[in-house]
Amino acid sequence: MAGNTFGNLFKVTTFGESHGPAIGGVIDGCPSGVQLDLDAIQAELDRRKPGQSAIVTQRKEPDTVEFYSGVFEGVTTGTPIGFVIKNANQKSKDYSHIKDSYRPSHADYTYDQKYGIRDYRGGGRSSARETASRVVAGAIAKQVLSGISFNAYVSGVGSIKLEKPHTELDFSLVESNIVRCPDIEKAQEMEQYIKQIRKEGDTVGGLVSCVISGVPVGLGEPAFDKLHAELGKAMLSINAVKGFEYGSGFAGAALKGSMHNDLFNTDGTTKTNLSGGIQGGISNGMDIYFNVAFKPVATIMQDQETIDKEGNIVNMQGKGRHDPCVVPRAVPIVEAMAALVIVDYWLMNRTIKK
Repeated sequence: MAGNTFGNLFKVTTFGESHGPAIGGVIDGCPSGVQLDLDAIQAELDRRKPGQSAIVTQRKEPDTVEFYSGVFEGVTTGTPIGFVIKNANQKSKDYSHIKDSYRPSHADYTYDQKYGIRDYRGGGRSSARETASRVVAGAIAKQVLSGISFNAYVSGVGSIKLEKPHTELDFSLVESNIVRCPDIEKAQEMEQYIKQIRKEGDTVGGLVSCVISGVPVGLGEPAFDKLHAELGKAMLSINAVKGFEYGSGFAGAALKGSMHNDLFNTDGTTKTNLSGGIQGGISNGMDIYFNVAFKPVATIMQDQETIDKEGNIVNMQGKGRHDPCVVPRAVPIVEAMAALVIVDYWLMNRTIKK
């Protein structure tokens, strides 16, 4: 299996399976001399971990990160940073019923066809549990990028959407509720809906929005390595993501150029920001903001018709512990992947200037 590494200068390689002994990663290219706040890194993992509320999977994992290299007395040494997160609460027997069958809308069939073998225990490598390693790497990237802030939040669950623009939101409220929506009234509505969906044995999708502030002018390249293209790749690499839009996004396609153009102020900033902080593939110093669409979790607690390895029609029902809606736990993952993109381009710019 290829494709386990992300980044150019700040490279992250993840390893491990959902029901193996551990997951982890190696970060290559992290600058030396960065004083790490290890508690802050663990806090990011705690935001992603399972079992944290009544509206997420009830798998109980401490998700404690252990560093094995690249950090000495809390400071990065410039050598590869190796880390491990041990799995502590696997229930592999919950997946024995799919050993020879393919779950609809999962990676089961495609994995089997491509590799001729698959780890059916929780999806193996295709499990969203792999994203915990990304969160560790992203937390370190955030600490390299002092002065740049990343604020992701849930802006939609099913048909319930937060209509306010990010400029009117108080990001300090994101962690005040289990949905991670900065609008308390909408958060309560979303929470009740997720609980209703869970009772029905079903799942629902949603939206995570992200705002990156303090990005310097000049990150990104004008052709194939556009900044927004890399952000799109990063977000679409997250499990269950079906769409990415930045700035005015698809709504911008309905506007006239006279309405869509961001006119300049004398200092180079713009009066509006429909460009989403990126013009010509290069950051312009304004806030970068984007939306990420997540599909409903594919495992549902209802009978479904599917096929087995022999092509026979069989019935199955989801078992085990699964999220009825993935977006509350996806918030730190979106932030992490955004930070990995920005730190990579930031290092590229620093290298060019040297």
